[in-house]
Amino acid sequence: MPEHSEAAGSEAALAQYTAAEARTFISSVTEVAAGVTTDSALSVLLLATSQILVTGARLGAVEDFVPDERFEPDPGPDPELDALRENLANLFDGVDDYADLVDPVTTAEVTSGSLVNDLVDTTSALAHGLQHYDAGRIVEALWWWQFSYLSSWGERSAMALRVLHGIVAHVRLDADEDAVAEAEFDALHP
Repeated sequence: MPEHSEAAGSEAALAQYTAAEARTFISSVTEVAAGVTTDSALSVLLLATSQILVTGARLGAVEDFVPDERFEPDPGPDPELDALRENLANLFDGVDDYADLVDPVTTAEVTSGSLVNDLVDTTSALAHGLQHYDAGRIVEALWWWQFSYLSSWGERSAMALRVLHGIVAHVRLDADEDAVAEAEFDALHP
């Protein structure tokens, strides 16, 4: 019996950790979309997306969770994310679409992706798991987060991270050469 309770304890700890990270990600994306973090929006999303991928990797690294019931209990209505999607689309207007691979393991077929859709889809999947968690269905929440990480939001978050990294790199490195030279001169000759 102690083995079972130890496993249940580790499941509860992983669920608590995942729920906290899911809430942080959702909060970060929501704040960026609302314009709360305009000066640091890219940095906030880069960090939040990186962190949620660490959380997902923990889920992907452990044995599969099997829900108690054969069918998923109805967690209630999905959160309304249209405003989030619209606000993020305004924020990333002109840099939302990117080139993507259908499946880098099985084909080199190129498709297109959307940073906004990636962030909103990840938010939706995490929120769905939180509904189970908040209702006390710990194994169901872990199953959902793990399944959806492996089937959708893990890949979408990884692409979002790559795009966010690319945007940050362009913002930081594609500086005007004259401005860079002037800044270097000013730094060396105070």
